[in-house]
Formats: sequence, C-alpha cells, structure tokens
Amino acid sequence: MKKALIVIDYTIDFVDDHGKLTCGKPAQEIEKRICELTETFINHGDFVVMAVDFHKENDPFHPEATLYPPHNIEGTEGRKLYGKLHSIYETYKENIYWMDKTRYSAFSGTDLELQLRSRKIQEVHLVGVCTDICVLHTAIDGFYKHFDVIIHEDAVQSFNPVGHQWALEHFQNNLGFRVVRNYQ
Repeated sequence: MKKALIVIDYTIDFVDDHGKLTCGKPAQEIEKRICELTETFINHGDFVVMAVDFHKENDPFHPEATLYPPHNIEGTEGRKLYGKLHSIYETYKENIYWMDKTRYSAFSGTDLELQLRSRKIQEVHLVGVCTDICVLHTAIDGFYKHFDVIIHEDAVQSFNPVGHQWALEHFQNNLGFRVVRNYQ
C-alpha cells in the first residue's frame, strides 16, 4: 500500500525559540523524529508533503488575524523549515511536495486530496505542530475524506500541553486513528 507523510507547519515561526508563534522546546524535541520519518518515507519511495502555513502581512480578512500574532508571513525567515528538516528538504526537494496552506487543515483550499488520490494513496501519516490545531483539523478532514490516518505521537507537539494530550486521546477514542510511537 502506498503511503504519504504530511509534515505540518514545522517551521521556524512555530518551533524556534524566537519564532512568532512558537511551541518552543516541546516542538524542538521532536525534530530528530520528524527528520527520521521524513527520510524513511523518502527512501521507501512514499509521498512526502510539507504542508506549510502561509499568511500575507496585515491581512485583516484572514480568520486567524484576531486569534494569533502574525506568523509564517510570506517572504519571511519564519516560513523556512526548522533545523535539519530544512536541509533534508533542500537535499530531497525533487522528492518532496511543498504545499502552502492558508487554513488549519492541509486539505482546506489546497490540492492535497487530489495529490493523494492521483497516487492511489489511502494511508496518511501526520507529524508536526500543533497537535490540537493544524494536525487535528488535517486529521479530521482526512477522516471525513475516508483516508486511513496515523498520528505519530513522538512527532507531534503543541504550545498547549493540555490541548496536545486531549487531541491525542481524541484521535484514538473519537476518530479511531492509530496513534503510534517508534513507527518503522
């Protein structure tokens, strides 16, 4: 079965200590695992997607404008992938699908579903940040689009520890997803 790995919002603004909307140390601690999974999926010939939050500066019409400080603004350092993941992307960019997203869900307003269906992919693995926001909304959309969604507990994180734990339980108990650690 063909699989896809979707790396959600693992950017400087969401991960670095000086990021505009950072998860900080908890997100930094999953860097190694996200990089391992990315390389494993690439080496197995699976579909790898970088789903990256995209905002325009001073956009008063974006629904997040009043919820969060400006982040992942077009043309800024904050939109770059964090740490070693940036190097992996630069090395394997011909094997990675970069996708800008403007909503929490990587499916909303993008061609993600089309990309997955055209490759006959049914199994979708999710990693990145934030567990209880963008990962959650992507997972729920995947559920309603009838994909088999797998969440990598050791490769997701949030700036809200309570929300993170709630989302992990919600994935398993309310959506029936597999939540895995140390997936090979």
